[in-house]
Amino acid sequence: MSKQIYLNLPVADLAKSTAFFVALGFESNPQFSSDSGACIVVSDTIFVMLCTRERFRDFTPKQICDTREAVEMLINLHCESREEVDSLVAKALAAGGSTYDKAEDLGFMYSHSFVDLDGHGWGLFHMPAATA
Repeated sequence: MSKQIYLNLPVADLAKSTAFFVALGFESNPQFSSDSGACIVVSDTIFVMLCTRERFRDFTPKQICDTREAVEMLINLHCESREEVDSLVAKALAAGGSTYDKAEDLGFMYSHSFVDLDGHGWGLFHMPAATA
């Protein structure tokens, strides 16, 4: 049985962050969305829960990381092809995201990345031999 993963990410502007991920080609699931959060469907097993900072504080007593100053984690996503990697980066940049590196081809793996509107880093990679 496949397990599902739900990534909870704090966002400054829920509507803008939702629109950003929809612009990447992901769907928003209204069944699990509200005025304090939005469920972004990345795949059948991966979901990103965009939470207002106020809602996110309900989940942890710790301080929320200021992504302008620090990185808490990097999210890596396997893509089906090099073209999908490049396409997602291009869509992210067009939707207001940024990048801090260039695409890298290591032979066994092709990768690139983007940073979303709230400073969360997304690494995208394609490994031709991978059976994800």
